[in-house]
Amino acid sequence: IFTAVVQPHPIFLYYRFLLMGMIFCLGGDVFLALPGKKMFLYGLVSFSLGHVFYGVTFFYTAGINQWTGAGLAISLLAGGGVFLWLRPHLGFMKIPVIFYMLVITAMVVGAWSVVGAGELKPAGRLAAFVGALGFYVSDVLVARQRFLKTEFVNRLIGLSLYYGGQFLLAFSVGLIG
Repeated sequence: IFTAVVQPHPIFLYYRFLLMGMIFCLGGDVFLALPGKKMFLYGLVSFSLGHVFYGVTFFYTAGINQWTGAGLAISLLAGGGVFLWLRPHLGFMKIPVIFYMLVITAMVVGAWSVVGAGELKPAGRLAAFVGALGFYVSDVLVARQRFLKTEFVNRLIGLSLYYGGQFLLAFSVGLIG
């Protein structure tokens, strides 16, 4: 959050929406740090709201362009594969996980749109896109940890991707416009 706040804000609404997303994701971090299935569900909701704000940020800034369709196809294929991998292990969390996957997939499609927005600076587009992908892959590792196999490597790689992704998203604020 600090990184986003101290950046120049050449596109003020990009900054404002992204900051709101980061605040909801911070709430998600707090919920996931607490024990219990209810806290995991609250974390899912908080992160979902964060991703909604990220998606709004991306689509507001980039609109729909030639990269959006390709991003949609690739993201749906990837998300479908992840869901098929997780599905046998989700139990009562199946519906919340489907909802979350749809929201984060929409956010990633928005990041693809940012890549295609030639009027935006290349460094900002790259930071936003790589940040969004890092966040997505980190969530796949959270799901692996939660539903499939508890291993240190999930946290090691997942947290690195998550914090790196969040940093790149925050840093994109000053680079995008």
